[in-house]
Amino acid sequence: MAGTSDGRPSIYPALLYADAKAAIKQLTEAFGFTELAVYEGEDGSVTHAELVQGNGAVMLGSKGRGGVFDAAMKDAGRTGVYVVVEDVDAHHRRAVEHGAEILMPPTDQDYGSRDYMARDAEGNVWTFGTYAPELAG
Repeated sequence: MAGTSDGRPSIYPALLYADAKAAIKQLTEAFGFTELAVYEGEDGSVTHAELVQGNGAVMLGSKGRGGVFDAAMKDAGRTGVYVVVEDVDAHHRRAVEHGAEILMPPTDQDYGSRDYMARDAEGNVWTFGTYAPELAG
């Protein structure tokens, strides 16, 4: 299944950050995501944000806001997210220009993809590459 019946993706990684505003800044500036929506609480914390890259998106928010998801994620470790991009080298240059921590430079993989790997300011690992599996519909 490539997504919902109306073409929207059916999987959205969800991350919590101690400083969600800084995460949004890094993800948009260094990694090229676009803000779709950002909702803030009265205290200025991010209650919910949606950032788009290509035809996919991630959801994120501030840690410590309470609620079931926050409680469930309390002791969760860092996560890794793979994002398909068309031009890995240009994407990598942008990340470097914005000071992203690069874990692996653009590298041709045995399975035909070209990928690079970076870590965000709170330790999550982001891999950007050309591999896009064709999902059976």
